[in-house]
Formats: sequence, C-alpha cells, structure tokens
Amino acid sequence: MPLLEVRNLKVHFPVKHGVFSRVNAWVKAVDDVSLTVAPGETVGLVGESGCGKTTLGRAIIRLLEPTAGSVTFEGEDITTLEGAALRERRRRFQMIFQDPVGSLNPRMTVGQIIGEALDIHHLVADEQAREQRIGKLLKDVGLDPQHAQRYPHEFSGGQRQRIGIARALAVEPKLIVCDEPVSALDVSVQAQIINLLQDLQREHGLAYLFIAHDLAVVEHISHRVVVMYLGKVV
Repeated sequence: MPLLEVRNLKVHFPVKHGVFSRVNAWVKAVDDVSLTVAPGETVGLVGESGCGKTTLGRAIIRLLEPTAGSVTFEGEDITTLEGAALRERRRRFQMIFQDPVGSLNPRMTVGQIIGEALDIHHLVADEQAREQRIGKLLKDVGLDPQHAQRYPHEFSGGQRQRIGIARALAVEPKLIVCDEPVSALDVSVQAQIINLLQDLQREHGLAYLFIAHDLAVVEHISHRVVVMYLGKVV
C-alpha cells in the first residue's frame, strides 16, 4: 500500500481585476496531478521553474489548500482534516525548504527552532529529555550539540540546511517533502547534503518527495521520477 497517494489534485489561484476585485481568470498551478510514494522510496519531481512543483509539494502537506482532488496518507484522506486532527497527522509528514535562510527564525536559537516542534507535539517529558533529543538530532545531521545555543546567522548555508533537516526529523516523520533542498548551496556542499539525506533515509526508513530541476541530483537520489510541465504530469 502506498504511503502517499495523490489523486487528481488541483490548485488554482484566482486572477482579480477592477475596483471590486472580480475574478476573471484562474491560474492552474497544479492541474489534475496524480502520483504515489511508497514507504522508504524517493520519488523525484522535476520540471522547469514555474511548472508547479513547489505548489504541489505544499498542497500535499496542506501548507496550501487544494482546489480539488485527494491526498491520502497512510490510508487516510488528509484534505478533509482540520484543526487538532490535522496537527496530529502533521507529525508524519514534514518539509525541508529551499531557502535555508528564510526558513529559520533569526530571533530563535537553533535549540529553540528544533525544540519548538518537540513542544508542540509533546514529544519530550522534561527539559533534560528535550536537550538530549535536540543534541542527538544535531549529531545525526553532522553538527555539534553545542551549536544549539547559537543563532542561524552564525552558520554557513550548508549548516543552516542541516538545521532545517534536524527540525524536520524532530517529530519522527515517515515522509519528507524536499523542496529543492540543495539548489541554493555550493556544488561541494550539495553532495554532502544529498549523502546525508540518503543516510537518514536508510537509518529512519524515510520516504522522500524530492523536488528539483537538477537532473544529475535527481538521478543520484531517486528511485522513480515524475516530470511536470505547466501544472500537469507529463
């Protein structure tokens, strides 16, 4: 049984004009897309800039509301969930964002950024367990546990992306949507992050929906590849 099954998913954005902001057209960013991801599998999602890859990824995890279609995760349609029920399921699917600078709150320490997820989902019993869990997550992504006291601006781009990966891992997800996680990094650092993602996949049994436009990266990490063009799977 697929871990994730997307069926006929659509995300349309209104185009408004005039004083009364009447809708006179729609942008079909994602138009009738279907795909599946099996447990422990990496599905590459490729296409040119603006084809709807990121919109699809965000709609799958409900950061954007789908216009139509269904997203079935572990046998349950998550497009019908709201409030506490959706928050509970969100433990099982997370996202690594393209921009490691913009996705981290500059006013929070690394420990606070990672610990926030632990607090929201009540995953640790006390402060000591929280610190130990944060330290282990930082070690798992190749950082020093003492870095928990630092702020994001004190790290390089590759290190910031490792922090983003640690935050995604904090809630023990089964699926991670990787939204071009290495496109903003130097080539040498890209290889390190890709190898880290593969190591974490083997260790934790993760499934990835890996969004990218670099075909060499996609070839290296993916089991299957889905190609999008103008909002459709081709």
